[in-house]
Amino acid sequence: EQMDLVQYAQAHPLALSGGQKQRLAIVDGCLSGKELLIFDEPFSGFDPINANLLKDEILALRDKGATIIFSTHNMSSVEEICDHITLINKSRNILSGEVDEIRRRHGSNIFEVAYRGEEQTLRQAVAGRCEILDGTQEESVYRTLKLHVESDTDVRGVISAVNDAVELRSFREIIPSMNDIFIRAVNGSL
Repeated sequence: EQMDLVQYAQAHPLALSGGQKQRLAIVDGCLSGKELLIFDEPFSGFDPINANLLKDEILALRDKGATIIFSTHNMSSVEEICDHITLINKSRNILSGEVDEIRRRHGSNIFEVAYRGEEQTLRQAVAGRCEILDGTQEESVYRTLKLHVESDTDVRGVISAVNDAVELRSFREIIPSMNDIFIRAVNGSL
């Protein structure tokens, strides 16, 4: 009697590594058309290539309409894959919602400016409009500087002032990672 791969794995549990068992569970989910899949630390034990393959399979299943729930401490995978998140600490829900919305909501109006020109000229241009958080960092021909812009300040006005003072390469908001948010939430500093 011929045995399929899933039956073999069930009959010979020691023959497969943890990573192989997880890949097999994904394959089983793909082949069986299950609508709900639950994984515990799905990327644990995978090398980067196989973790990426697994991520692609999970996303393909999601795109086909499956609901996928996984428990993980790997916040970078949460950012890449999840639409919604619930952070649980000591059996309590401490934060829930859409990942992108949570990241935006917990941003702190910090912007990174990449520019070419004199730091002092830039400092004078933004004086009174925002707080400079640290000194210029040299990166190739461009320099970077971090600014804190108050929520009631017109960001376009700050960009315009910077653009008039130096050669502006980029002006981007620094959005906190889910890892940063997780740490702040667990420590009670959100």
